Amino acid sequence: MSSTNQPKPRRGQMLVIALLVAIGVVGGVVIMTKSDGKKSGSATSQAESGKKGEDGHGHGTEGDTGHAEEPVAKGPNGGDIFKDGDFSVELLLSEEGGEPRFKAWTYEKDKPAVPAGAKMTVSLSRPNGDKKTLNFTQSNGVWSSADAVAEPHIFEATVEVQTSNNAYLFAFNKDEGKVTMTDAQVKSAGITLEASSAASIRSGLQFPGEIRFNEDRTAHIVPRVQGVVDSVSANLGQLVKQGQVLAVISSTVVSAGRAELQSAVERRQLARTTYEREKKLFEERISPEQDVLAAQQALREAEIAAANANQKLLALGATPNSGSLGRFELRAPFDGIVVEKHIALGESVREDAQVFTISDLSSVWAEMSVPARDLPRVRVGEKVLVRSGAFDATANGTVAYVGSLIGEQTRTARARVTLPNPQGAWRPGLFVNVEVVAEEATVPVSVASTAIQTLEDKPVVFLKVPGGFVPQPVQLGRTDGKRVEIIEGLKAGSSYAAAGSFVVKSEQGKGSATHGH
Repeated sequence: MSSTNQPKPRRGQMLVIALLVAIGVVGGVVIMTKSDGKKSGSATSQAESGKKGEDGHGHGTEGDTGHAEEPVAKGPNGGDIFKDGDFSVELLLSEEGGEPRFKAWTYEKDKPAVPAGAKMTVSLSRPNGDKKTLNFTQSNGVWSSADAVAEPHIFEATVEVQTSNNAYLFAFNKDEGKVTMTDAQVKSAGITLEASSAASIRSGLQFPGEIRFNEDRTAHIVPRVQGVVDSVSANLGQLVKQGQVLAVISSTVVSAGRAELQSAVERRQLARTTYEREKKLFEERISPEQDVLAAQQALREAEIAAANANQKLLALGATPNSGSLGRFELRAPFDGIVVEKHIALGESVREDAQVFTISDLSSVWAEMSVPARDLPRVRVGEKVLVRSGAFDATANGTVAYVGSLIGEQTRTARARVTLPNPQGAWRPGLFVNVEVVAEEATVPVSVASTAIQTLEDKPVVFLKVPGGFVPQPVQLGRTDGKRVEIIEGLKAGSSYAAAGSFVVKSEQGKGSATHGH
C-alpha cells in the first residue's frame, strides 16, 4: 500500500513548489516596478533630491556630459535630454544669429509641455572662477537664454526649472577645446605650472621717431577754378593770418558766375516790381487774381535763381561782389606758415593744382614706429619724453594715436605724440628719440610672459584643470618682458602653463577644436 500512495504526495509537492516560484517572480516584478516609480518622482526640493542620487541633485548623472560610459540621450531638436520622472528638459547650445545661446524644450511624459508658472535658469561656473546665471524666456514652447554664452565653452553648469508645484535640478559640463594631458605627460613635456599673482612691473621703451607737420593743422590749398595768376603776395616761409590774400587769379569761370548772379538779381528785382504792381491792381479790382498769382510765381523763381547763382560763387570760394568780374582771391584758412609754394605771376593754373601748403607750427607731431611685440605697452594717454637727435632739447607729451594696422614690410605700427611748439624749435624732418616714460606699478594679476599664446588672433593662457588644460582668453596690459599684466580673464591664484605653454598649444592644435554645439 505504501508503494501505491507514494506518487500522490510527489505531485502535490511539485504543485506547491511551482506556485511558490510563480509568486516569487510576480513579487520581484512588483518590487522592480516600485523602485522605478520612486526614481521618477518629482524633485520638489534640493534637499529631497540629494537623497535620490549620488550627484546630489536627485537626477543621477544623466545630464553629465563628462561621463563617456553613459552618453546623454538626444532629443528631437538635437539637444541633450535631462529627465526626472515624467518631466524632462532638452537643452541645446545653438549659434543661430551669430551668438551662441542656450535653447531648451520641456516635456511631460515625453510630450512637449510648458508647466504652469515655470521658470528656467542655467548657472555656469568656469575654470577661471567666473560664475554667471542665465535667465530664460519662453515663446511658443521654446526657451531661450537672454544672454549669449561667451567663448570658450568650457564650464560646469546646472539647469534649474521651477514650476508652481515642483523644482528640478540637473547638472552637466562642457569641455570644448580642452587639451587632455596626464600629470606624467605634463612632466615629460617640460611644462612648468605656476599660479597667477600680483607683481611689480617696471616698463620703459625707446623708439626712433621724426618730427612731422600736424596734419590736423595743415592745409593744401587749390584754386578750385582755372585761370591766370595776376599777383602773388605770399612768399615761402612767410607767416600769414587767417583770411589774408595769398594770390589773385583772373578766371573766366568766376566772371561767368558773377555775371549770372547779377543777371539773376536784376530778374528778381523786375519780378518783385511786377508782382507788387499786379497785387495793387488786384486790390483795386482792376486785374484778375490769376495775374497776381502768375507774378508771384515768377518772383519765387527769380529768387531761387539768384540764390543758386550766389551759392555757386560761395562754393568756389569767390565773393559775390568784386572790383572785377573775373577776380578770384586765394585766402589763408587759418594762421600758419607757408611751407610750400607752387605758383608764379602770369602762370596758368588748373582748378586742382596744389599752389600753397600752409601749416600751423605751434604744434607738431612726433611720429614713431612701434614693433608689434611692444604695442601692448604703447597706449593712448601714456606719458613720453621726446629727445632731439641733433641738439640738446627735450619735451614731455602723451601718446595721442596708435595705428590699428601693422606694415607688411616693417611689421611695425605707427604712433604719434602731439607736441606744443611755441618757439618753433621742433622743425618737421628732425630726427628724435621717443621714450615711453618708465614706471613701476603693482598689478593685481600677472603671469609669466612665456605663458601668453595666441589662438584665432587672440591672446590666451592655458589654465590647468583636472585631466589637462583649457585655453582662457585674456586681455593684456603692461609688461616688462618677464611678467605680463592680465587686465581681464584671469584671477589671482589660478594655475597655468608657464614655461612650455607652446607644447600645450601644439597639442590643442592636434585635437579637434570644433564646436560641440
